[in-house]
Amino acid sequence: MFLHSVNLWNLAFYALMVFMATLGLWDVFFGFEENKCSMSYMFEYPEYQKIELPKKLAKRYPAYELYLYGEGSYAEEHKALPLTGIPVLFLPGNAGSYKQVRSIGSIALRKAEDIDFKYHFDFFSVNFNEELVALYGGSLQKQTKFVHECIKTILKLYKGQEFAPTSVAIIGHSMGGLVARALLTLKNFKQDLINLLITQATPHVAPVMPLDRFITDFYMTVNNYWILNARHINLTTLSVAGGFRDYQVRSGLTFLPKLSHHTSALSVVSSAVPKTWVSTDHLSIVWCKQLQLTTIRAFFDLIDADTKQITQNPKKKLSVLNHHFIRHPAKHFEENPSIISDLTGTSVWVPVKVSKWTYVAYNESDKIYFTFPLANHRKIYTHVYCQSTMLDTNSWIFGCINSTSMCRQGVDLSWKAELLPTIKSLTLRLQDYPSLSHLVVYVPSIHGSKFVVDCEFFKKETRSIQLPVTHLFSFGLSSRKVILNTSGLFYNIELLNFGQIYQAFKINVVSKCSGVKEEITSIYKLHIPWSYEDSLTIAQVPSATEISVKLHIAQPENDSHVALLKMYTSSDCQYEVTVKTSFSQILGQVVRFHGGALPAYVISSILLAYGGQLYSLFSTGHCLEYATMLDKEAKPYKVDPFVIMVKFLLGYKWFKEFWDMLLLPELDAIVLTSQSMCFPLVSLILFLFGTCTAYWGGLLSSMSVRLLSSLWLTLKRPSELPKDIKIISPDLPILTVVLIIVSWTTCGAFAILLTYLYYVFKIVHLQASLTTFKNSQTVNPKHSRRSEKKSNHHKDSTVHHLRLSASDAEDSLRMHSTVINLLTWIVLLSMPSLIYWLKNLRYYFKLNPDPCKPLAFILIPTMAVLGNTYTASIKSSKLLKTTSQFPLPLAVGVIAFGSAHLYRVPCFVFIPLLLHALCNFM
Repeated sequence: MFLHSVNLWNLAFYALMVFMATLGLWDVFFGFEENKCSMSYMFEYPEYQKIELPKKLAKRYPAYELYLYGEGSYAEEHKALPLTGIPVLFLPGNAGSYKQVRSIGSIALRKAEDIDFKYHFDFFSVNFNEELVALYGGSLQKQTKFVHECIKTILKLYKGQEFAPTSVAIIGHSMGGLVARALLTLKNFKQDLINLLITQATPHVAPVMPLDRFITDFYMTVNNYWILNARHINLTTLSVAGGFRDYQVRSGLTFLPKLSHHTSALSVVSSAVPKTWVSTDHLSIVWCKQLQLTTIRAFFDLIDADTKQITQNPKKKLSVLNHHFIRHPAKHFEENPSIISDLTGTSVWVPVKVSKWTYVAYNESDKIYFTFPLANHRKIYTHVYCQSTMLDTNSWIFGCINSTSMCRQGVDLSWKAELLPTIKSLTLRLQDYPSLSHLVVYVPSIHGSKFVVDCEFFKKETRSIQLPVTHLFSFGLSSRKVILNTSGLFYNIELLNFGQIYQAFKINVVSKCSGVKEEITSIYKLHIPWSYEDSLTIAQVPSATEISVKLHIAQPENDSHVALLKMYTSSDCQYEVTVKTSFSQILGQVVRFHGGALPAYVISSILLAYGGQLYSLFSTGHCLEYATMLDKEAKPYKVDPFVIMVKFLLGYKWFKEFWDMLLLPELDAIVLTSQSMCFPLVSLILFLFGTCTAYWGGLLSSMSVRLLSSLWLTLKRPSELPKDIKIISPDLPILTVVLIIVSWTTCGAFAILLTYLYYVFKIVHLQASLTTFKNSQTVNPKHSRRSEKKSNHHKDSTVHHLRLSASDAEDSLRMHSTVINLLTWIVLLSMPSLIYWLKNLRYYFKLNPDPCKPLAFILIPTMAVLGNTYTASIKSSKLLKTTSQFPLPLAVGVIAFGSAHLYRVPCFVFIPLLLHALCNFM
């Protein structure tokens, strides 16, 4: 019956929407590089020593614990406290385990062994009982206070030591990073207790799914504090995102707010981190060997030799983090590097006068200095580029001042080089170094190793090529192409008109080489100048390589930089670069950035259909099918224009003052704009996806009710249609009171679920009764016609004693099917707090705070009445017309205020349900 109410064109449209949504979902969940992270292993059995907390603290937080990580002899030695190392506290995230500390803890222990424990780190980890804090925010404040107590407990373990620490470093994974930032908002917290904060895949900007007001309030408190007190926050903070492999927390949410006066915060995507260069998923970011090695190298470089603790110098901390996480010059970190280096010793000096030079070093017995005089090159060229495949950490390129053929001292230019996976490279603009007379490339004496050094002088315009990207709506049918004909080592492809998050492209690089016998490696680096989200692709040429190009962060309005495809090429090859729009990746960006708002659009569509059903009941006396009304009423032009108009008017001061006077919250569209998340036509796309989801969800619920009613008829004897309609049955007040008590004493979401199950039971029973009636009508049609006439005769009696006809029962089922769809989404949105409550039932019988309790108090009596409501009892209601008009403005309200704040959505849903219930009495 459900499918019969939809014509083939609409069915084809809904199928098309499913196909498009599938393309977007595939891109989010599967459209990324394979996991290139190496697994980190423990060399000895990991042990977690539980730290005894003060009794009052343990009683106040019975579900939380503090552990010290160790392995082998280290674990045995440190069972007898106090400790002597440098404390680091690991905070797990949503549903995270305290045992996730083992990867970085083990690597730090191996590093300490390599230097004979001259310095070592003590890694602590907090057990948050794997709470679902990303879905239920009621425990975030409690976790924050517990971490504060843990820090004080940890520092007490070092009392009496010669180099006792006064602060701890914190590594926070996922929501653990947000809890660490929240420490600064506590009244009695001293900022000096934390010397460094590193967060991994932490959504700093906004919650992934704002399912209750406690999460959004917590975010607002933390972010407002950091913004308002930015001048006084000296905490060096690094946020590392996982890239596109992390579909749980998109990387755009992990970037800390950029404030002009807060320079001690860095945000970077793991694919851009030197010596890591891989995207990580949400869990692998804590065990990815490449990333953890980088982190531990940074930790050891942060140690102050005098205090044997992490340095208190903010400039040094930022320098170390920049060195390891932003730009690595292929040299060991030095706080004050010597700019002038001695170029002495037994060596050979070889002058090079050509503009392009290659040297293959193999079993060199003598040190060689190759000198490039710059005077003549300055007249012709603007830049010089050098690269070496020897990835040691020694200085390799220098500049001589006022020299003829050789110099005793040179400016060490190696610090300006950049480390890449297979080469270290340096590009210099000659006019920036007017005092340099020569460029010197150093080749050390080596045995058994082979490496290649290349240098070339060039004009910038010959290596910078502009490539405008294709239009968003070209759908990949058109492309643009450039061919690199010159035999250079380095090219910058400027991707013009690329800077929005809704843009996505596929770049194909085809390389053709002549006279090349051995494999040559080329590197293609996508460089995004306004955020550290670069990604690298390594290709063996000749080959055809496809690169996905899309953004985590949109280009700021005042930023004029251009995204670049940096190509480190071979001079023996020709390269062809083609760019075209990727429609599937655009849909993936829509899902990635706006997928969390889909429930709001689904419910908005259902509300429109619900309002249409109520109006058809008022105007014709019959309720139309849910699918028919969804097709007729769920139109985006009924919702979007109002939201767009309000957003436009809020740009005027007088309207904004009027808006604030009404105490209305900020429009969600404005919130999304502030986060640079405005897609063209995104609301239309989401509305179509929402209507499609509402349709297939309605089909599923209709089939489920029919299946359950068939099962009911199989297990129980056939039911009959109720002879009299009783809105308030004798057991209804008792049931309502019991459910309200359950909500008050346990969990509001649990009471809502029980109410939902009761309502479904009533509808299944009604479906079974109608099926029985129709079967009996087929067997004995004369008796059925007499029953129908008798039932119509009784319709003139009072509402509470109406007879129910088969047509009324069908109308009622149609209405109830829509209510079930609305109620299903309310249950789904309240499910996280229910799961949290069930998981912590052994510690707390009553959920506190409970985000669903107020809703449960209203919804329980409303649904209890609606469970006994039939269309026959409300047809003549004076309130029906008004009730039928409410869903439209509420559908607008859901989109206006609920798309970025999902916890508000149920507040818009219960209003028409309450009015529907009141129609029985008015």
